[in-house]
Amino acid sequence: MKNKTVVIFGVFDGIHGGHLSFINEAKKQGNHLVAIVARDKVVEELKGKLPKHNEVDRINFVLKVPEVDLVLLGDGEIGAYNVLREVKPDVVFLGYDQISLENNLKKTIKDKNLPEIHC
Repeated sequence: MKNKTVVIFGVFDGIHGGHLSFINEAKKQGNHLVAIVARDKVVEELKGKLPKHNEVDRINFVLKVPEVDLVLLGDGEIGAYNVLREVKPDVVFLGYDQISLENNLKKTIKDKNLPEIHC
């Protein structure tokens, strides 16, 4: 069976039950799970405030989750998605509350000629 890489995006400002459920569901979609942690400045732009924990701490939180195989920092600007060119996922798994991310991601895939990703 071919390796199937799944990517998730998140702030992960402390890992809670909702995160663990999201991560477990994402892991069921493939056999290699990559978590992309949002950069501090991107979180500030999106939410109007910095996260409670800095990006290094948030990476360390995610690294402790056994279902996650790799943790990377996201791009430094909203909508860049260069990290997707690097990872080349088969699936981008989004949470129920990531509707604006899904819309932006689909537009970016089309505009920047990125490979099709199943959300």
